[in-house]
Amino acid sequence: MAAAPVGPGAAFFEVLDRHRASLVAALRRGGPEASAQGTRLASSAQVLASIENIMQDIITSLARNEAPAFTIDNRSSWENIKFEDSVGLQMVAHCTTRKIKSNSLKSVKKFALILKILSMIYKLVQSNTYATKRDIYYTDSQLFGTQTVVDDIINDISCMLRVPRRSLHILSTSKGLIAGNLRYIEEDGTKVHCPCGTTAVAVPSNIQGIRNLITDAKFLLIVEKDATFQRLLDDDFCNKMSPCIMVTGKGVPDLNTRLLVKKLWDSFHIPVFTLVDADPHGIEIMCIYKYGSRMEIMAESKMKAEIQALTSLSSDYLSRVYLPNKLKFGGWI
Repeated sequence: MAAAPVGPGAAFFEVLDRHRASLVAALRRGGPEASAQGTRLASSAQVLASIENIMQDIITSLARNEAPAFTIDNRSSWENIKFEDSVGLQMVAHCTTRKIKSNSLKSVKKFALILKILSMIYKLVQSNTYATKRDIYYTDSQLFGTQTVVDDIINDISCMLRVPRRSLHILSTSKGLIAGNLRYIEEDGTKVHCPCGTTAVAVPSNIQGIRNLITDAKFLLIVEKDATFQRLLDDDFCNKMSPCIMVTGKGVPDLNTRLLVKKLWDSFHIPVFTLVDADPHGIEIMCIYKYGSRMEIMAESKMKAEIQALTSLSSDYLSRVYLPNKLKFGGWI
């Protein structure tokens, strides 16, 4: 007869509680503004006004018989990026720019596509509706050519208007999954109760819109790979280590998965751990969750360690031995 799952002892949660207390204390030492910093959403009125100002500049240029152009911050240069502990990576205040000209054969099509997507964003914000990047692509797939073109233009518009992408009312299709001790209500009123068993729910597409988050989780575990995440679900990890939350972005995380992790931290200040391969790609993914989508570690060592290697010891070594001991005794970065 199979033995019933035995949860972690009281000493295990005492370690996590002490770790959480140290994190909260460090947050408070940073000052009252430290926890409030981050990328702030722009109001609908601000977004609409910014778009109207750009349109006015175009009209003014045409009235002067000048070729209109968009001036966009150069996102591809590291000189234009700075790091702050409370925020992560962000653009510097005064950075180099590039121009998308309407009288240049090289850039005239992109100029026109920016105008088209700006008009779509204006209608979305004005009507308080949302669309995914995929929705925008399929409004005229022949004109845009590829989804990448749309994605790049949306990022340029976000940078040009200096507002977060979610303030443009454009959402990304989530690929992440979440399981464990968490309940919340989605923007449309749907009540979501994340399971602790062998299934998971998709990360919402509109993180900004979720509300009434409830959890008694002691920690959040981010799992790099979907295969490892599914293995932990099959091993009933969430119940064995309950109360906890487990998230995967299925590799490099999409924006919604990262926003969900941040929302959980901002709301509950529970310790967040990552389970990734000990190679440059795994470290990069960990840094993306913590700092943003740009970061070199371990390249010189020419060494790596893959999570799947633990299964050679036993099929449930990861969930039964490795993770419980790592979480209890430390050894994390």
